[in-house]
Amino acid sequence: MILDDLVAATKKRLHRHEAKKPLAELKQEVQQMLADSKPNFLDVLNQPGLHVISEVKKASPSKGTIVKDFPYLNIAKSYDQAGADAISVLTEPDFFNGHLHYLKEISREVSAPTLRKDFTIDPYMIYEAKANGASIILIIVAIVNDQQLKEYRELAESLGMQAIVEAYTADEVTRALKSGAKIIGINNRNLKDFKVDFQNSLKLRAMIPAGIPVVAESGIKTQEDVETLASAGFNAILMGETLMRANNKQQLIKEFKEAPIS
Repeated sequence: MILDDLVAATKKRLHRHEAKKPLAELKQEVQQMLADSKPNFLDVLNQPGLHVISEVKKASPSKGTIVKDFPYLNIAKSYDQAGADAISVLTEPDFFNGHLHYLKEISREVSAPTLRKDFTIDPYMIYEAKANGASIILIIVAIVNDQQLKEYRELAESLGMQAIVEAYTADEVTRALKSGAKIIGINNRNLKDFKVDFQNSLKLRAMIPAGIPVVAESGIKTQEDVETLASAGFNAILMGETLMRANNKQQLIKEFKEAPIS
């Protein structure tokens, strides 16, 4: 399964990073950082309207190389100028061609909060996200246990970040809710085989009570898709491939943000 391969690769990468910079050193680096001056993402999601998380993404396991030309900093700045509510940055190198330095450079240059898009399997990665400028992390329910689910979110919050807790199944939504998740993402992509079912987010949305912002992820391609999600009560969408392939990324973001809310 692709997810197993991703987690295995992440473990190897984690060991390399820890060998280069021990956790104690990383924690000290984080303690010396200034407080995040960017908007609190949870507060952003609680404001009216549909919010757009725009992703900086070069490749994926299912699509291979999405774009050959990858001026990641310019792309992020164009998202920021278009009013993106957050900017997602892939930092997973083996399958997505991401890198931590993308996150660090982008976070310095944009006013929107940045999301470290990766496979968080250890507290080290949360400190690492903070040290590289992230305001948000992703916690995927499928790859952590219930104790980790709660502890990782609380650690992120203690460092001034927010966590999107991502679920794909009804059971994972239940686990996310029990963990106290403050933001839940529903993925339309099954990370075990990378197949996409746009209806998945619509089916699971009703499980999440009012007051907890919900983000729809993956397989969102058209204005009709966006309006369907807005009408279903989603607070935000996360878009990667569609934006990366678009000729006019700024115009697309503006159109999506104007989707009518029922």
